[in-house]
Amino acid sequence: MARGCPGPWMSRPGSCPTGWASCQWQAQQVLGAWWSCRSKGRGSLLLKREPCVARKGAGEAAKWKPRLQEPETLTPHPLISASSMSSFLYYALPALGGYTLLSLFFLRWPRLLHVPWNPAFCCQLAAHRAGSGERLENTMEALENSMAQRSDLFELDCQLTRDGQVVVSHDENLYRQCDLDKNIQDVDYEDLPLYREELEVYFSPGQFARGSDRKMIRLEDVFQRFPQTPMSVEVKVEDEELINKIATMVKNFGRSEITIWASEKNSVMKKCHAANPEMPTSFTVTRVIWLLLMYYGGLLPFFSIPERFLLCFLPTIINRTYFPFSCPAVNRLAAALTKRLIMRKSLIRHLEERGIQVVFWCLNEESDFEVAYRLGATGVMTDYPTALRHYLDNHPQEPNQSNSDR
Repeated sequence: MARGCPGPWMSRPGSCPTGWASCQWQAQQVLGAWWSCRSKGRGSLLLKREPCVARKGAGEAAKWKPRLQEPETLTPHPLISASSMSSFLYYALPALGGYTLLSLFFLRWPRLLHVPWNPAFCCQLAAHRAGSGERLENTMEALENSMAQRSDLFELDCQLTRDGQVVVSHDENLYRQCDLDKNIQDVDYEDLPLYREELEVYFSPGQFARGSDRKMIRLEDVFQRFPQTPMSVEVKVEDEELINKIATMVKNFGRSEITIWASEKNSVMKKCHAANPEMPTSFTVTRVIWLLLMYYGGLLPFFSIPERFLLCFLPTIINRTYFPFSCPAVNRLAAALTKRLIMRKSLIRHLEERGIQVVFWCLNEESDFEVAYRLGATGVMTDYPTALRHYLDNHPQEPNQSNSDR
């Protein structure tokens, strides 16, 4: 070995131009490789020998120096990992904290970012199927009865007959309502049978409604009889002819601002909005899932919301008056899960502040009325408008901030 240039394991600062740097580098490699072998349980470090060419002009023969066998994978040294993690947390924690504070701030005061919708009406009392608990559903008699209770909204479902008439009917098939196993689309309007003498109230099992009026009515007749009454028109099927007829009828009666598009399916809602974009829309099932994801992810205050109404079931009625699944255990699980996800005062208040009205369906008991209004809901949809009117008269509701500014 050349004089003045000690081997790699004996290098000292200043002994040769590259000696000390080489020693530091090899020490780091030894330490990292030892940790890798220790982590894998290999026990010892394998060394290889390779020739070390003497410094030019030293006149020494080639020597051998130990070289570390390159491991398959190197486990990061704990000191290096801790340093990297500390650097990450140094920047990540303040950013996360700032994001959380901004999200909570704008969740409470969304008007600093968004101009709220200016609703054409405030819905505190909505009559489900025109008030199907007190009269036969979707009949003119039921509508008259609900109007006598000062209902703010009629909830209606529409179907199309064979001769192209838009009729108000919840079911596509006539068996439950009329004891005729045919679809409405296969029957002309004049040939539609009368309703049964009594119909069970869907959201009050074991209760039946009766009435003297048993005739199925057209949507056009409803618009003519109640020209200024707000209505929610639900379309259940992807029928472009039905959608276009409803949209045209709404335009002809000049009631686009007080007629709501409603549907569970996102694909149907897109076609409805395209047919008449002036009509306000409600949330579909897919959009409700999006709403909850944005809310729990803290992103809801930073996104615009085109819908103006959230027509949603109240989770407390599941397994009591509403049975979406045939298995009781699944219903109990759905009730517990949706109760935790949906019944959030901060979410409802945020929507109200942005001018989006929240209406819970389908509540037929006073205890459920109280739960809904305590959560801050704009209104309640019920089969018994008389009972809800009695509750509202005895428990006046203060107008929400978004509606009081109109």
